[in-house]
Amino acid sequence: MPVLSLVAPFLNEQASAEAFAQFTKAIATDVKNRFGLDLEVVLVDDGSTDNSIGRYREVLDGNWRIVELSRNFGKEIALFSGIEESKGDFVLMVDADLQHPYEVCIEMISTLMADDDLDVVYSVRSDRRDESWAKAFASKLFYKVINAGQRFDMPENAGDFRIMRRQAATALLSIRDKRRFNKGLYAWMGFRQKGIPYVPAPRAAGNTKWSKRALAALSLEGITSFSSLPLRSMSVVGVIIGILGMLYGAEIIVEALLFGTNVPGYPSLMASISVLGGFNLALLGLLGEYVWVTIGEVKDRPLYIVRRIHRSDDAA
Repeated sequence: MPVLSLVAPFLNEQASAEAFAQFTKAIATDVKNRFGLDLEVVLVDDGSTDNSIGRYREVLDGNWRIVELSRNFGKEIALFSGIEESKGDFVLMVDADLQHPYEVCIEMISTLMADDDLDVVYSVRSDRRDESWAKAFASKLFYKVINAGQRFDMPENAGDFRIMRRQAATALLSIRDKRRFNKGLYAWMGFRQKGIPYVPAPRAAGNTKWSKRALAALSLEGITSFSSLPLRSMSVVGVIIGILGMLYGAEIIVEALLFGTNVPGYPSLMASISVLGGFNLALLGLLGEYVWVTIGEVKDRPLYIVRRIHRSDDAA
């Protein structure tokens, strides 16, 4: 019987463990009756400091494994390790906080199983009314920047909540980027993909682990990994400033020679130094981000380190 692997990374989700166990139990029954699929659950502990693993071991049923990482490597890496541990013919990726609705999971599975030409079915968040206008604007700008000049389009508001066939999962595992931005990798690897709109459900328990700082860092990771537009934009700005500076210098020379106008001194000099110095520092910082990404790739460290793998057979 074909196997569906349900992969879910978690960080300090002890309070939602029981609800997640009920979720997986319902999924297991439904996919077996409707699609003839067995279910394996692959959880990844991304450096939890509570008793999440112990609680999951108590409440999970069926065929499950928990990959305990040696520390917090970030969700992108944790999800990769879960996919690498999975053995199923299909891989469904969800969040352990249960914000990915059960009905949408079944809809994505059904859509993929009904079309042999489809390789990936992903979800698109359709309701962002809870976000501020500043965050919505920043999200729009991010996708405009990262999709500019690309041979592929990164779907807006599409995340990790998706299902893929094993061949697509294998292709994703073959991409060994150390600084991973999954949204970009999903789009870059291609295959035939289809989006399904959804509205996130409330968290089963606790609060989100994504701070504004973490989201900003992830966005910067994506831009430095998939877009050269910021560097090219800074180059264009530099050329424009250089041309304006030459025109201003020519104007001063003409006024001094023909009309005897006094050449502006200290104020114009300080303004020029401030503008050029600011742009130079901004460009150096931007270059530093790209160099840092390159250094991370060249070091060729392993993506993650596993401390222990907990299995349902061991618990039994």
